[in-house]
Amino acid sequence: MAFKPEINGCDVKSAFVLTTRLAIAAVLYCPVLFAAPGSAPPSVIVAQAEVRSFPLSAEALGNARSNESINIRPKITATLTEILFEEGQEVEAGDVLVKLDDLEQVADLAAARAALVDTEASYNRSSELFRTNVVSKSQLLQDEAKKIADEAMVSVAEKRFADTIVRAPFAGRIGLRRVSLGGLLDPDTVITTLDDTHIIKVDFDLPEIYLSRLEPGLKVLAHSAAYPDRDFAGAVSSVDTRVDPVSRSIRVRSVMQNPDGDLRPGMFLTVNLLNDTVEALVIPERALIPERSVQYVYVVGDNQVVEKRAVQIGRRRPGEVEILGGLSAGEVVIVDGTQKARDGQPVKVLTRETD
Repeated sequence: MAFKPEINGCDVKSAFVLTTRLAIAAVLYCPVLFAAPGSAPPSVIVAQAEVRSFPLSAEALGNARSNESINIRPKITATLTEILFEEGQEVEAGDVLVKLDDLEQVADLAAARAALVDTEASYNRSSELFRTNVVSKSQLLQDEAKKIADEAMVSVAEKRFADTIVRAPFAGRIGLRRVSLGGLLDPDTVITTLDDTHIIKVDFDLPEIYLSRLEPGLKVLAHSAAYPDRDFAGAVSSVDTRVDPVSRSIRVRSVMQNPDGDLRPGMFLTVNLLNDTVEALVIPERALIPERSVQYVYVVGDNQVVEKRAVQIGRRRPGEVEILGGLSAGEVVIVDGTQKARDGQPVKVLTRETD
């Protein structure tokens, strides 16, 4: 009679656990036994860096400013006695806008002129007596000094009297009136505003990559949401001397004629300039690998080996970016599969993108 060993359930379970543990250990400590015969290089899609026509245009947002703009304020503290302007009125340089109470200033001027008349008479008398040696030279010099002092007092009194009349410092358009007759004004009181809007200045910021092409006289076109069907033509008048180190942009100022007064200070404008076409080296924008403030690309060599290379980028347009440095025309870059590519490792090129 043959012998049949008995295997209970506990022994079967123990054998299974032991086998499983041995298999895990083999995978962890002897991966070579389970590795594929040869790992295939990652598959990628590439594109070639090409020189193409790349429209050189810039669009920016700017704010309209008056050619000249001030708040009209008095120079002295006095009561407002006369208003000689209308809101929105066009005025010329030197036009009288308001008059202030001048009673005190008129009195001071009269007193200063009277004192000057007396000292001039005294000086003239001393001059005649000096010729006959009746008056000493020191007395003559003293009378002359007093005459000069009184002349200065008259000038001061005339200036104070002139300050009671507020005039327009330049030609422009008056804004809203902010004072009333009889009000006590001081140098902090704004009477109204004055803006020269015959010429409008538009300030806007552009990236520093445009700096070499910016110069006074460059034509610009501005558009406003208030006049969607109109173009406002102007020209660059000046470029700031400094580039903002944070935004890497530079402030540009343009001017444009505004004879009808349609453009107002503070308006929001869209500015277009540099509408030219130039040749530029471009690659698909998907090829860029940003790391902090540096842009990289994976360049595929003739032997299908990848080189990670830093590049300098310029302008962008949908799907493409201009390359200013770090890459040459004809070189091939990875556009899809950059996550699997590694510097110095081979890749398998599946296809090459073309236009």
